[in-house]
Amino acid sequence: MALWGTLTESIHSYTGLSPAAFFTIVALMFVTYKVVCGTFVAADDYAAVKRANEFVLREPVQMGDVTEEDLRAYDGSDPNKPLLMAIKGQIYDVSRSRMFYGPGSPYALFAGRDASRALALMSFDPKDLTGNIEGLGESELEVLQDWEYKFMEKYLKVGQLV
Repeated sequence: MALWGTLTESIHSYTGLSPAAFFTIVALMFVTYKVVCGTFVAADDYAAVKRANEFVLREPVQMGDVTEEDLRAYDGSDPNKPLLMAIKGQIYDVSRSRMFYGPGSPYALFAGRDASRALALMSFDPKDLTGNIEGLGESELEVLQDWEYKFMEKYLKVGQLV
């Protein structure tokens, strides 16, 4: 009992709270801590989830001459195939940018296609997903040329459309 008396006296003198108020606050802090910690993933769990979702980047495979029909098989729907995209008939391996061109990503509709016209027009219209650049203006051709330079710098050319 002497210990309890010393404890309640100490709590009151250091905090100015009654022991009931002090222990209520401690209990609420503990519950808050558990709720907040429960909303986050532990570091070990995060690492395991990241490894499970990690895409294995493979060495680019030279495709050579490819038809537009054959190119469509490389749209990212099969994770065992590279992710390919063509500009002005030149095919590039965009697998390392799966977050941009893979399924469900912002530019997924360009994957497995020659997207020259769509890129030149900055269009997401499916009818513009073609390599036909006839009728484009000079400014649109410049935009397309900029895209081609970006792809030439960033991605490996693996083939050409026939």
